[in-house]
Amino acid sequence: MAQAASVEELVSQTKSKYALVVAAARRGRAIMDGYQPLVQVNATKPVTIALEEIQRGLVSVEVPPSGIK
Repeated sequence: MAQAASVEELVSQTKSKYALVVAAARRGRAIMDGYQPLVQVNATKPVTIALEEIQRGLVSVEVPPSGIK
């Protein structure tokens, strides 16, 4: 099993800490609501599973355009 990515690696992959947090929280909530995880990992926390899915490119992270207020 591959080692989990660090937060810095995920942020560099997504280019936005905010977008990463929002995507992981949304996907984690979906997993809590009954959606099946897209990966098999030993993690039990939904957000940890979501971050693994993001790392593997199975969940996209949408970065909002800059300048939105």
